[in-house]
Amino acid sequence: MATSTRRYRSTLRQAKAGVTRAAVLAAAAELFVARGWAGTSMRDIAARAGCAVETVYSSVGNKREILKALLDVAAVGDDEPVPLLERPEFHAIAAGVVSERAAKLASLLETVNRRSAALRRVLVQAAAADAELAALAARDRADRSTSMRAGLEAVTGRPLTDAETDSLHAVLGGEVYLALTEESAWTPAKYRNWAADTVIRLLDLAEE
Repeated sequence: MATSTRRYRSTLRQAKAGVTRAAVLAAAAELFVARGWAGTSMRDIAARAGCAVETVYSSVGNKREILKALLDVAAVGDDEPVPLLERPEFHAIAAGVVSERAAKLASLLETVNRRSAALRRVLVQAAAADAELAALAARDRADRSTSMRAGLEAVTGRPLTDAETDSLHAVLGGEVYLALTEESAWTPAKYRNWAADTVIRLLDLAEE
């Protein structure tokens, strides 16, 4: 009975810790995007999350660690340590004819950009005056380039050149996504249709 009780309490503590971590990350994401890196303090995050500053540190970490955790979650949609390239939604891109593959890649791009583009803008701003965050930004760019190449190759069924990868990465990246969705008020559906068509046109893909 004692062992069962200890397990129950441990499970309860883990569940509570997970809820707290999620609240901290949600609060930080909202504040970073609204106020920017410099305009958001640990006290602000704690107040928005409804907890003590010490709890923010113990549940996630300092500001740098919070931003890194947010980017990790934004890339895949959850807190599980499974890379995007190993996820079912990524593997699914390779199935179907060209138009279907391009549409699935475009859908995934829209989802990832929606979750992460504004946070990456915060990272770029913060990296300008922080060497550690500059290194994180460089790794993030490299990881996104790798993912973009893999996704495009799943659509084309062939290896891509560096020029093809770089150009599509630039066109389909977060900056253009924000310009189209924030400044031009594109809907998610309009962006997905444009992204799929852009992949097909720029890579000169013919329907199978």
